[in-house]
Formats: sequence, structure tokens, C-alpha cells
Amino acid sequence: MVHTYELSIPVLIPIWLTEFSVIDVGLAQFPVNEATVGALVTVGFALFGLGALPSGVLVDRIDARVLITACLVGMGFSFLLLAVSPTPAVIGLAMAVWGVAASVYHPSGLSLISRGVEQRGSAFAYHGMAGNVGIAVGPLLTILLLLAFDWRVVVAILAVPAALAALYAFRADIDERAAVAAADGGATDGDSRAGGGVDSLGDFLAQSRHLFAGAFVVVFAVTLCSGLYYRGVLTFLPELLDNLEVAALAPVEFGGRTLQPSRYVYVGLLMVGVGGQFVAGKLTDRGRPEFGILAGFGALAVVAVLFLPAAALGLPALLVVSALLGFFLFFVQPFYQASVAEYTPAGTRGLSYGFTYLGVFGVGALGATLAGTMLTFFAPQQLFLVLAGLAVVAAGLGAYLVTRAPSTAVGT
Repeated sequence: MVHTYELSIPVLIPIWLTEFSVIDVGLAQFPVNEATVGALVTVGFALFGLGALPSGVLVDRIDARVLITACLVGMGFSFLLLAVSPTPAVIGLAMAVWGVAASVYHPSGLSLISRGVEQRGSAFAYHGMAGNVGIAVGPLLTILLLLAFDWRVVVAILAVPAALAALYAFRADIDERAAVAAADGGATDGDSRAGGGVDSLGDFLAQSRHLFAGAFVVVFAVTLCSGLYYRGVLTFLPELLDNLEVAALAPVEFGGRTLQPSRYVYVGLLMVGVGGQFVAGKLTDRGRPEFGILAGFGALAVVAVLFLPAAALGLPALLVVSALLGFFLFFVQPFYQASVAEYTPAGTRGLSYGFTYLGVFGVGALGATLAGTMLTFFAPQQLFLVLAGLAVVAAGLGAYLVTRAPSTAVGT
């Protein structure tokens, strides 16, 4: 559900670029272009990440099920607000509400997996595959609904699944710390919480210093690069594909509206990510995740450099490089998610994933502004070179982690 909403937003951006001409924030007015709309959606995407840190603190103290339920309710409300937004400024407000609500999920869900499931790699893979289904279904559903309805009606319809998912989450009954209890020889829930969690600002600062004193700081830097690349490449990808060689694919006509080929190429690219998540998750259970970080980001650097030159060769080459982008963009995720669990103690796992998604989606949200600015004042080629540079840095950090002894991961 989180990624269904997240990736429906890029599909709406081209509509907002044509429907609105001015962003009025009271004290100033700005023209509507890629740079300003990129900055507008960055607010919501940034809060999606920034809110992960306090959410990570909460999940070490409160059941994940309660937090996930609140997340779903908030996301549904935000899309209802989006449906009645009269101006770009109110759209920005709706995106901010979505970001705050969505920020709760990743620390809650990933902490639940890391403490409740023994086969973490496979669990992260299936979890990531579900995320990729949302990543693909969100824009696909949005695109199909836009064939029949105005965009405001579409986002109102999209609010309904969140209400249904919230009802399920509220009623779910699971053991959130089964794997920790098993590892501790049958420790109780209270035992599994002992020594963990944040009770005060002093606790927060002390535990944060402990996390960043070791190799977790390197994993955190990887997440920064990953978030900037992810948001930078996906936010304006539907618009970029509009300008590339997809004319050989036929548009789809329905009810007097046209679905451009670029839209279903975009959805197909995202669907390929399901395979990347699955393969990476299985590999994580069979070896050190640091090797996956090195290989995955190395591949993303190559894909970024080759994307536009390959697209210039024609449709077959564009489809191949798009599939590679989709595969490796999500291939890297189970590896850094598992690395967080390797390099942090169970008692601060929520805080650890809070910092992780502060990096991925908070700092990473600047990728939308970066991409919008590059496309407004420079050329797409320069944007992809910047993305390649981010991937090279992340691959280098992965190479550093490979040199560390696995036995020194946690607590160092």
C-alpha cells in the first residue's frame, strides 16, 4: 500500500504540469515547471523519510501493528485531501500529510521482520516483492483509472484500499518477536525488549552515537546514495520516456482517452523489480549482503551511463536497458536492509531502520529536486551521469564493507 501511493505520484506529475501554471504560496508565486513541481513533491517525499526516525523510536516501544494501522489510515486521508485540492499549494499539503503517515511504515514493518522471522533474507525478499507489486500496480491502476476518470476522482478511489488494509492490520494477530525469542532460548516478550528502546533524549543520543560509532555509518551512507538514485530516476521517468523512442508501441485508446506507450513501459520496468527483489533476497540468505551492495550498485552505475545511449539505438535496446534498470534498482534493497540487521543489535532495530529510511526517503527525497533541476537547466544526459556517480559511491562503500570480518559486524 505504501508504494502503491508513492509511485502513483509520478504518473500525476505530467497532469499537474499542464493543469496549473502558478504555485502561489502566499508571500511569493512560482511558475509551474519540472523544478518547482519536483520541489513541491519533495516535501511529501522528504517527510516520508524524515518521519522514519521518530517512527523508529516508537516501534521499539509500541507494537508495530498499531503503528502500521495508523500509517494506512493517514495515507488514505491524504489522498482524500489530494482529491479536493484546488491549488498546487494544497497538493503540497496533501503530499506532506501522506509523507508523515507513510513514514511510519518502514521502521515498523522491517523491525517486525528482523525480530519476528528467522529466515530474514527470504522474508525481506517476499516483503520487497510485495512492495514491488505495489510499485507497479500503483501507477498501472492510476493510469487505467485516468482513462475513464478525472485525476481528482482517481485519487479519491485510490483512498479506498488503504481503509480496507487498515481494517486488516488492526485485526491481525502475530508474534512480533518470535525470532528474537527463539535466538534467546525462548525469552519472553519482556525479555526481548530488555535493554532496547529509547526512554529519553539521553537514551536516543547515546544509542545513536553507539550505532554511528561502528560500521552502521557506512550502511547509512549507502542508503543515502540509494535514496537519491531511486527518487532521482523514478520521479520524472514517465516524462523522460515520453521523449524517448517508444513510437513503435501502439497507444491504448479507451473512452476517448489515450494511454501512451511510455506509461506501460514505465509500469513494465517497475514490475521487473519484483524479480530483482526475489533474486537478491535469496542471495542474502546464502552469503554476505555486502557483496550484493557492491555488485548491485556497480550495475546501476553502468545502467545509468548506458540508458540514454541505448535508448537512442531504438525500441529493443530501450526495453532491455529499462528492464535492467528496474531489476537492479530493487535488487539492491534486500542487501542493505539485511546489512542493517547485521550491523545493529536487536534492541535498537527500530531506531536503526528509522535512521535507514531517514536516509533512503528523507535525504533521498532531494533526488526529486535534483532531477527536476537538472531537467530544467541541463540535459537528461547530465542527470544520468550524476546518478551514475551516486551508484559508484555506494558500490565503493559496499567494497569497504566486504573487507570487514563478518564476525565484527554487530556492536562495532
